[in-house]
Amino acid sequence: MFLNCHTYYSLRYGTLSPEKLVAKAVENKVEALVLTDINNSTGMPDFVKFCYKAGVKPIGGMEFRDDNHQPLYTAIAANNEGFREINEFLTWHNQNKATLPPCPPVFQYAISVYPFTGKLPRKLKETEFVGVRPHELRRLVTSPLKSEKHKLLAWHPVSFAHSGEYKIHQYLRAIDKNTLLTKLTVDDLARKDEHFLSRDFFQIAYDEHPHILRNTQKILSAFEMSFDYSTVKNKQVYSGSRYDDKLLLEKLACEGMQYRYGKNNKEAQRRIKHELEVIDKLGFSAYFLITWDIIRYTMSRGFYHVGRGSGANSIVAYCLRITDVDPIELDLYFERFINPKRSSPPDFDIDYSWRDRDDVQDYIFKRYGKNHTALLGTITTFKDKSIFRELGKVRGLPKEEIDNLVKNPEDTMNRSQITEELFEIGNSIVDFPNIRSIHAGGVLISELPLTYYTALDLPPKGLPTTQWDMYVAEDLRFEKLDILSQRGIGHINDTVELVKKNTGIKIDVHRVQDFKNDPELNKHLQEGEALGCFYIESPAMRGLLQKLRCNSYLSLVAASSIIRPGVAKSGMMKEYIHRFNNPDNFEYLHPVMKEQLEETFGVMVYQEDVIKICHHFAGLDLSDADILRRAMAGKFRSRVEFARIQNKFFDNCLERGYGQELIAEVWRQISSFAGYAFSKAHSASYAVESYQSLYLKTYHPHEFIVSVINNFGGFYQRWVYFNEARRLGADVLLPCVNRGEYLTSLTGKDIYIGFIHVQNLEIKLVNRFIEEREENGLFVDLYDFMKRTGITREQIIILIRLNALRFTGKTKKQLLWEAHMYLSSKKQLPQMKSLFTEKPREYKLPPLEQETLEDAYDELELIGFTVSMTMFDMLGTTFRGQVYARHLRDNVGKMVRILGNLVTIKYVRTVKKEWMHFGCFLDFEGEFFDCVNFPDSLKNYPYRGTGVYLILGKVVEEFGFPSIEVQKMAKLPFKKDPRY
Repeated sequence: MFLNCHTYYSLRYGTLSPEKLVAKAVENKVEALVLTDINNSTGMPDFVKFCYKAGVKPIGGMEFRDDNHQPLYTAIAANNEGFREINEFLTWHNQNKATLPPCPPVFQYAISVYPFTGKLPRKLKETEFVGVRPHELRRLVTSPLKSEKHKLLAWHPVSFAHSGEYKIHQYLRAIDKNTLLTKLTVDDLARKDEHFLSRDFFQIAYDEHPHILRNTQKILSAFEMSFDYSTVKNKQVYSGSRYDDKLLLEKLACEGMQYRYGKNNKEAQRRIKHELEVIDKLGFSAYFLITWDIIRYTMSRGFYHVGRGSGANSIVAYCLRITDVDPIELDLYFERFINPKRSSPPDFDIDYSWRDRDDVQDYIFKRYGKNHTALLGTITTFKDKSIFRELGKVRGLPKEEIDNLVKNPEDTMNRSQITEELFEIGNSIVDFPNIRSIHAGGVLISELPLTYYTALDLPPKGLPTTQWDMYVAEDLRFEKLDILSQRGIGHINDTVELVKKNTGIKIDVHRVQDFKNDPELNKHLQEGEALGCFYIESPAMRGLLQKLRCNSYLSLVAASSIIRPGVAKSGMMKEYIHRFNNPDNFEYLHPVMKEQLEETFGVMVYQEDVIKICHHFAGLDLSDADILRRAMAGKFRSRVEFARIQNKFFDNCLERGYGQELIAEVWRQISSFAGYAFSKAHSASYAVESYQSLYLKTYHPHEFIVSVINNFGGFYQRWVYFNEARRLGADVLLPCVNRGEYLTSLTGKDIYIGFIHVQNLEIKLVNRFIEEREENGLFVDLYDFMKRTGITREQIIILIRLNALRFTGKTKKQLLWEAHMYLSSKKQLPQMKSLFTEKPREYKLPPLEQETLEDAYDELELIGFTVSMTMFDMLGTTFRGQVYARHLRDNVGKMVRILGNLVTIKYVRTVKKEWMHFGCFLDFEGEFFDCVNFPDSLKNYPYRGTGVYLILGKVVEEFGFPSIEVQKMAKLPFKKDPRY
């Protein structure tokens, strides 16, 4: 009788997961069940899977509601074709942003059921019915529908497990409506009885209308939904046939081998032959060719890419130029990710510049068709503190009270009858779906139209998006292709273009082998001279590179993985550094560690290392070890499965006679990787991009740093990169209306700060005066500029204060006076073009002095950093430090006083739950140094925001990397602002 069941994917309405819905059905001896979530089919694949396991017949459908959340009709699919029809109906309305009609179309393989309102929008079609709830039966007597007996169905929605969950439903509805709980109306809510009721209840309720039960049973008997969870759903063929795909992939791989290895590399030939056999046998040729096709298109457009993911283990991918990681050099094996029980292809993550990704996605959708292509969705759930904020709001609690509750939930002062209820409800809805969104970069390319599996949303991005997430895609055997964007690639792309524009030199950034062997690059790497370079510019990475004396590609691959939070938090990063520097002064935890991890000194660094240890140390089979790998990569959701493997790990270890202490330590090291570990191939991909960045910075430093600034995505604030530009020998200049551009620009050694960095300056104005300058020549004076641009008083004042009209040769104060004189009572001069140069009226002014300190304060206010003088020059003291950063190695063990301009702080909690900080500073000479603030010192001498600090501390050194343990510190005051 349950033709209208909701799960919690009926967002902010239902309270049941698909698994719990099916479990309750079994508990109530229900043999067939229809899932009809509201305006979505997100839960259908999970629902069908759980029904299979429980022996319940699954039937698919969807309940359609209008913009006010009022029911229109419910569609129920006879089979998978009907499910496709229903999904296509909703998809069309989502993609065209159209309102759902009062009547559905006539489905060929599905029926439509109207609610019993006593009035129908039209005469019922052959496939249309009316659902009558038990409490509505008495109204049937006077309804015209009493004569349409064959059109009536027993109707009882299910939205929660039992009446006790009704309160959860009420809170969810209030959150959805963004209203107070007390303001909810009957129309906003489900009925309190929307949970499973017994078969006897329905027999009694419909006793006088047996035909209604017969009609309903007929539907339940005839309809069924199914999914195949065993075969890959991706597009199966790229060319004409699977055999043609095999031949094409062989041809491309052999051609690519010559590009990568030359003609006579026997090992490459052997690996390629073997890998092609595996790829063909498992049916992955089309997946590789589709990825190659995307790469081919983007390379033809001049887009730079980085290929990573487990697919980087593949030599075929390397030869197709999908990746730049050489599996032979790194001893990577495809088999590590194609074990006997894994049948999905290795995943490819392709990174592009943030400017290029939309173009790439547009190509994919047009090339493979919008019916077969979609972005992967994701589900945002109710989490942690946000839950209490939402619940507090709908209860009408004041913001201060909610803040206290969130910050100090255990405080008895914050507990009351209301807050106890909030905690109870909050704990109930943890991990409930809240919002459907878009995965960071996942794209699906399907053999069948995607509406066989899901309805499609149209989020703001404007591309069809699945209503379920990567976990469901994986269950259905879809393999996503990740098309991602990152700013690091923008740096590389823009630098290559800028170098070509400025010098005519065309750089091939894929000559990675040459970069790896360049002694100048490796010298910079070892010194941590990598500001602006992808993944290796942070203070922690700069320190790690120096501690490991990292001077090669292979050592950078390891460093790229051990810097990850899991390794660092477990203490294994420190242990790795120790063992690297003292290879004869440590003991392996167990002989298996030496046997399997000698390359990394017995420390698990990569996902593969964890798989090796689980397999060789604990005796887990490769499929279980792979589940652990996926858990560490965050591609995992079954806690039950994970618990099973954990128990198996401990049981196997005990059977092998290992001691409890040893087992616990090995598991601690493994579990510390959760969510953070890289595969070796992934680390290698990052290291390749780091080398490409480092090459450009080493040989084209000015173009590189300008590109970093213009991509806005580095680790540091923008002023740090302008400081780096000075270190690299460039002259950093304030914006100029005659020379500057909207973005930061380079002319010879001069770097003009872009107008984009100026606070409160209108983009329209900047575009207007740049266009005017290009069309009609440089501006000759203030009046000429104002007349030709029609600039307002507020905007000209900003430009003058920033000295952007210094080409006039006049002081800022003179220009401000003139601007006010020209405008007098007007807001702006009318924009005019003249055939003749119009001489402005000359104003005689007394000498107006301008201090550099005034300029510095203007710059701080308008662009956030100083150009006319350094922050140190603004200090009230002339003291510049007892030592500078370059002196620290000569003062190890000594107390020093040093001045530093604060760059960034890393906040860390100790085991005792006390705060300690790691501060990163620039000294008077513009060089980095690092400080450690232990809890005791930090309590007495805390950080007080950005600025220049006087630091007293002891110089310490760890594996050649100096830093300062802070004893005392104080933020120094600036000279008084002379403008006021």
